[in-house]
Amino acid sequence: MDDGRRTVLFQLVSSKGISSYAHFCEAYNRAAHELQQGGFEVAPPPGARQYARLLAVGGVKTAPFRPTALVLERMFDRPVGELLKAAEESASQPTPRRTTSPSLPTESDLLMTARDAADHSGEAAALRVDELTLDQLHDDLNRLSREYGCKAPAEVFHEANSLLKHAQLTLERTRAPEQLTHLYYAAGQASSLLAAVSFDLGALAPAVSFARTAVQYGKTISHGPLQAYAYGMLAFMTFWDGRPSEAVRLARIAQDFGGLGSTARRRLYAIEARAHGHLRDDVEARRCIVAALEQTGGRRDELHDDIAGEFAFDEARTAMSNATTSLLLRDGEAAEEFATTALTLLSSRPTAEVSLIVSGPAAVDLARARLMRNEVEGAQEALEPVFQVPPGHRASGMMERLTAARMELTRPDFRGAAAAVALADQIEEFSALSPARRLGAQSGLAIEP
Repeated sequence: MDDGRRTVLFQLVSSKGISSYAHFCEAYNRAAHELQQGGFEVAPPPGARQYARLLAVGGVKTAPFRPTALVLERMFDRPVGELLKAAEESASQPTPRRTTSPSLPTESDLLMTARDAADHSGEAAALRVDELTLDQLHDDLNRLSREYGCKAPAEVFHEANSLLKHAQLTLERTRAPEQLTHLYYAAGQASSLLAAVSFDLGALAPAVSFARTAVQYGKTISHGPLQAYAYGMLAFMTFWDGRPSEAVRLARIAQDFGGLGSTARRRLYAIEARAHGHLRDDVEARRCIVAALEQTGGRRDELHDDIAGEFAFDEARTAMSNATTSLLLRDGEAAEEFATTALTLLSSRPTAEVSLIVSGPAAVDLARARLMRNEVEGAQEALEPVFQVPPGHRASGMMERLTAARMELTRPDFRGAAAAVALADQIEEFSALSPARRLGAQSGLAIEP
């Protein structure tokens, strides 16, 4: 900002080290609390845009209402009119000081303050967005959540990113508490989808960042299921990053949030089981597998059950995850049983409703289980549907499992076998076109040989 356009207020907040909007609000709230203790009517901090206008000469056409002006004068010990002058102009004039303690207000002052408060409340009431806008945002997010597993990750990313920006911009246009809650929830839902799709694209660092953002949005509105989902994502990505002990800790934190339904708990137990599988802790992994399968109660929550889609964790997805955990424990028989269960459940659904992020990994796990019995032909048969998946849908979870299957084919039992060599070549050719490979993603700990 040009020096000539800076107000005295700009100069003062800079000198006090509170020029950022967050720091300014903290100082403002402290001063407002002191005035309230003395019986004065005060207003909430000005919005971020209004604050920016107060820092520029001519940014506001009229001085702030008295409840706001009182706080600003308390903070900087000078009249509000002086605060809005140009810093250069004020520097050449003596600064009028206000008394340290406000004088007792007259009846006229009280009446004027009451009128200012009424005007402010009228303006605040006008700062609402149309309910149809919120309904459309809600519908778009729910639709994207439910279509997640059937859409290419890149397409999901662009839609979720657009919806997150829409939620964030709409947050600036309303002060209605119930609308703010709705919008923070929407922003958390969009951030969660962005975390999931970033992971599917093989971009671990952005995925972690989006998951943490979702946690913060959930924390802002004390939404247990949203925080639990995001913590589950963090746990999942943490063992993928080679830190299974930390993944166990995060999964258990997620389980402690309130308001979780049976679906949410099933998902978190399955994630914890995978983390124990990476630790080769057979006892704890099997305990969590059983716990996940026992979550059949009728308790529901809006995110995991009513919105569902990517947030759901039905029997097929549970079986797929348990198959992967069994492979980590080198229990091929259990892995084959779980993978077969997942694929059988999915086969009863219309093709358009079958999630590739479930069917693909389940088929690869079935192939791996068969390779553990040296059945190359059986593995080839299990992988036939996988090899039909278009390049844009080849998410990182499926690709990492294929990498593990490729490593199975390097065992001495398959050395020199033409069928094993051909299958390994087919896997390599298929993997080369995946989005994760094209983004340069590195293989993590998700699946181990």
